[in-house]
Amino acid sequence: MSVMTATVPEEPPQVPERTCFVIGPIGDRHATDGGPEQKAYEESLQIFERVILPACAKFGIAPVRADRISSAGELTEQICRHVIQSDFVIADVSGGNANVMYELGLRHLVGKPAIHIGEHGQLPFDISLIRTIMFKRSLRGLVDAREELESALAGAINEEHELLTPARILRGLRVPASVPALVGDEDGADDDDTPGLIDRFVQVEEQMEEMTATVDAMTAALGTIAELTEEANPAMERVSRPGSPMGARVPVMAEYAASIGEPASDLKTCTTRFAGQMAEMDAAMQAALDLIQEIPPEERGASEKELLAQMIDMSEATREVMQGISLFETALKWMVGLSREMRKPGKDISSAVRQVRGVVGRIGDWERRARELS
Repeated sequence: MSVMTATVPEEPPQVPERTCFVIGPIGDRHATDGGPEQKAYEESLQIFERVILPACAKFGIAPVRADRISSAGELTEQICRHVIQSDFVIADVSGGNANVMYELGLRHLVGKPAIHIGEHGQLPFDISLIRTIMFKRSLRGLVDAREELESALAGAINEEHELLTPARILRGLRVPASVPALVGDEDGADDDDTPGLIDRFVQVEEQMEEMTATVDAMTAALGTIAELTEEANPAMERVSRPGSPMGARVPVMAEYAASIGEPASDLKTCTTRFAGQMAEMDAAMQAALDLIQEIPPEERGASEKELLAQMIDMSEATREVMQGISLFETALKWMVGLSREMRKPGKDISSAVRQVRGVVGRIGDWERRARELS
């Protein structure tokens, strides 16, 4: 693509990464097909994928699901920290699940933004007076819920939320920035439901496949943008020749922006999902690495070696994606200054860069440890 003289917009100020914790009915992904536990899992996953994830992606927020942090049961210290310390909490209150109500009550005491969503006809009476985004499990219903959630997140980002009664009563009490262990004995002993090292190793193996699929989707979206850019090059060069009227560039820019709009949006969604997956499984990954480290090299089996190889491969693939996205971001910066049509895809790609950049250090640490153990 030929170089055109233009003023490069100033780099926007770096905004601290916002955190969002998602609580809701968990269910069981491994339960019997058609059973109530598997149905609960599938329904919660549908709301996360169709409503919560895309709404958060609009603001560059990587939502973290509660069921990916710890196993079901009594509220653990890890979940407690997320509930208290996250910038935002999104709670699916459908059916009045006891664990959800317990975690939500804790969040209400803190006084930070908590956004309620719930399925029509399944709203618990005890919180029926609190504003809740109601949804129906239809295509239109989920779209409406996503749009309402986007609006609620925008309000929360702008600090347009009111303290609920528990927080108003306790508003004179200060919540410490660093929350001590709230569950378990004073000596820090784990409760009976906290996952052990083997449990975390299994969790890593299960989630690694999901992360690999997300990286593949990121690569595919990036490849599509590259192909469309290559196809647009001849037209770009033609209207950029000396003597070409500026007006000739407008339709070319508009056509190019329209062509990369969808893959750029897909790339943003994929990188947001990837950042969330990274946050969800970091503790489990570190614990799995600790477990492998305790096994003498000569006693490690094929599964341990395969996991180490997967970590290294994923780190390399993530770096390649990061390099590719960064190249497009650099090329698009001056194009955004030339045509407003380029602003939306330009913002989506810049958001993708921020998401991947935010996890590169973490996955680089995985790779470093994996190479040391290989």
